[in-house]
Amino acid sequence: MHKSFNRRNFLKLTAAGAAGGLFAGSGKLNAAPFKPIGSEKSGGIIHRTLGKTGMKVPVVNLGVMRVDNPRIVTMALDGGMTLLDTAHGYQNGRNEEMLGTLLKDRPRESFYLATKVSARGADMTTEEFIETFDISMQRLQLEYVDILYLHGPSSREAVLNENHLAALMKLRKQGRTRFIGVTTHSNEAEVVRAAVESREYDIVCPAYNFRMENLPDIKLAIKEAAEAGLGVIAMKTMAGAYWDRERQEPINTSAALKYALQNENIHTSIPGVTAFHELEENFKVNTDIGMTNEEIQDLRLEQALGGMYCFGCEACLGQCPENLPVPDIMRSYMYAHGYRDLSLARSTMDSLALAGNICGSCSSCKVNCAQGFDIASKIRDIDRIRQIPSDFLA
Repeated sequence: MHKSFNRRNFLKLTAAGAAGGLFAGSGKLNAAPFKPIGSEKSGGIIHRTLGKTGMKVPVVNLGVMRVDNPRIVTMALDGGMTLLDTAHGYQNGRNEEMLGTLLKDRPRESFYLATKVSARGADMTTEEFIETFDISMQRLQLEYVDILYLHGPSSREAVLNENHLAALMKLRKQGRTRFIGVTTHSNEAEVVRAAVESREYDIVCPAYNFRMENLPDIKLAIKEAAEAGLGVIAMKTMAGAYWDRERQEPINTSAALKYALQNENIHTSIPGVTAFHELEENFKVNTDIGMTNEEIQDLRLEQALGGMYCFGCEACLGQCPENLPVPDIMRSYMYAHGYRDLSLARSTMDSLALAGNICGSCSSCKVNCAQGFDIASKIRDIDRIRQIPSDFLA
């Protein structure tokens, strides 16, 4: 399933020119303009259009998920980023509250705001979905958001769930959200295609990064979504930010971000930052997404296995006798060791409603991970976080 990727294939791809949206320059890999929708520079910043929404946004914007310093948001807006991405559950609601306080003095037309509601399974009613959104709106102190997402489904059924869609469509009709979308961390190709199939969703927001180069189906699904007129926003572009648990080998995150944007069907990205220097690096990418040979080498494209980023392929689900949500647990592991965000890691584990010693009944792990991860050791490592009081991590 995950055949090795080598530099010869990569250079062959770049030589495909306009057919693939990439072309090789003198020592650089550059993104060709996206013909159906277009890329353009304004004020030195590269902009692309989010499908049929007509929203022109910089190719790099701000994922606010881990931001607790409002000055970072102010700096992002002042530096030309226009799309802010948050969610109902980020920082237990404090993230939306922080944005509400900060944005109330800004002209509403000067920014776009996206938030998300996580569906609690198929039994979440339309009314419960809307009630959750109402709380978000109170925190944000806004009359409307630009994008409201169904957050994190991993199946076609969840994307097309009548209750979820009814809530999203009702809120869009009322003008409380301009557009509706879906985010996904796993089984992404199926989720993206379901959004296209619905003929209702305006935007998809899948995880997409250089570690997924050997997953052609998600790239094809993203292309299908863009051709159908959906806006495509990439998240998890940094692939965990570190190659190793000990954080001794950082990923070249600027190169990773540029690499994701070489895909002409990715209209923008929402990398999270926690420090001003990270934001400064993203500003630079907003003005030039060309890649040097050194940056390409930094991404270790020939290294098929390793790192901390779980592809979310879900091949493990059928192998685990306890039916553990392995991709979600691996995402929590990445949050803890890659992002150093223990609060987010803990809240992710809590959302899975796990009970007891989750690997205690197996003498040996039967999961053969497509990425070569030692699943049992990673699960035992991150499962310890459930023993720490949540308020201690907040």
